[in-house]
Amino acid sequence: MLTAVDHVQLAAPPGSEDALRAYYTGVLGMTEIPKPPVLAARGGCWFAAAGGAVQLHLGVEDDFRPARKAHPGLRVTAIDAYAARLEERGADVVWDDNLPGHRRFYSEDPVGNRLEFLEPVN
Repeated sequence: MLTAVDHVQLAAPPGSEDALRAYYTGVLGMTEIPKPPVLAARGGCWFAAAGGAVQLHLGVEDDFRPARKAHPGLRVTAIDAYAARLEERGADVVWDDNLPGHRRFYSEDPVGNRLEFLEPVN
């Protein structure tokens, strides 16, 4: 029986870890979490938010292509302020009003992976 999503893994090109760290910690406000040593040797980096309840893992892929359609949907609070945070830090924000009961926008990480940010409307 499924109980939760443990993490979402996205791909990234070799050598992009510094750009990923700057984006996921500096722009999104996540915290980098250590990878187990055997996995750290493969490259990439892991990030968490909400006390570890939200985790994104970025794994290195030699023939990397960014996920332009597939994406994680990340719940946020105070979505307007969060969108402003991303824009202030140089990230593009594209609003979309096609999901009833939610406000949402899309952005991309520095390697082109699509990310969705959404907040339910009360």
